[in-house]
Amino acid sequence: MTQIPAPRGTLTENRPLADLTWLRVGGPADWLFQPADEADLAAFLRDLPPEVPVFPMGVGSNLIVRDGGIRGVVIRLGRGFNTVVVEGPRVTAGAAMLDAHVARKAAEAGRDLTFLRTIPGGIGGAVRMNAGCYGHYVVDFLEEVRIVTRQGEVQTLPAAALNLRYRQSDLPEGAVIVAATFRAPEGDPAALAARMEEQLAKRDASQPTKDRTAGSTFRNPLGRSSTGTADDTHELKAWKVIDEAGMRGAQIGGAQMSPLHANFMINTGGATAEDLESLGESVRKKVFQSSGITLEWEIMRVGEPAR
Repeated sequence: MTQIPAPRGTLTENRPLADLTWLRVGGPADWLFQPADEADLAAFLRDLPPEVPVFPMGVGSNLIVRDGGIRGVVIRLGRGFNTVVVEGPRVTAGAAMLDAHVARKAAEAGRDLTFLRTIPGGIGGAVRMNAGCYGHYVVDFLEEVRIVTRQGEVQTLPAAALNLRYRQSDLPEGAVIVAATFRAPEGDPAALAARMEEQLAKRDASQPTKDRTAGSTFRNPLGRSSTGTADDTHELKAWKVIDEAGMRGAQIGGAQMSPLHANFMINTGGATAEDLESLGESVRKKVFQSSGITLEWEIMRVGEPAR
């Protein structure tokens, strides 16, 4: 039997994950580990047998965990990883800090990371996915990241080492992002606060923010950002091709493509992960038949189907 090391943080066996994801679906993890701090995480990964897979979960905002759950250890960062420090133009945030909170804290200090304000999720996921909004992306501001490798080593990587591109990055297998440092331009705190209020109003008018959702379901076709070109400028939007394929409001079980925004998948209540994934695949098929475009998932799908 595999020996799992005993950490200082919380280690729970056979832990259901549905309540930890924004879509509220998913089976159990063999183990859920919530480290007390960076040293606890590093020691645990160092002592964890190398054959045990590791999945860093983030805050579960952009995730479908399949109904059979996840084999191995799911790592979820919490209280020990949610600080924000502003030193001149440098803003350093723990990976568990919500994007919205980082934007607000930076703005209070007169630093502009307002693009983060309406992005769902935490900083670790934002870095991993090169999250972006309103024409700006993590790649435009990121200076360096601090990670703990699967072998338990703490490393600081320059942003260039991550090869950030549209909704993608390159990180060592099993590595956990614990903090990120951004270089943020100066701005007037009141003006930055006003801009964020405008962004929130715009988002709430066009997106189903009160429903159980995981943000955008599919990437915009041809979207890119490593060149500094915003995907927002593209005429080709995922919601548009979904709409044109007649899939706005489409439903399977408790899963539905939002009538308000065709690229948002929602759990109307009682959806399974299978419902959500099946609906997504049905949308991809219809869009391909309608326009010849193959949509790529933006929501990460992990784990095993129901047994």
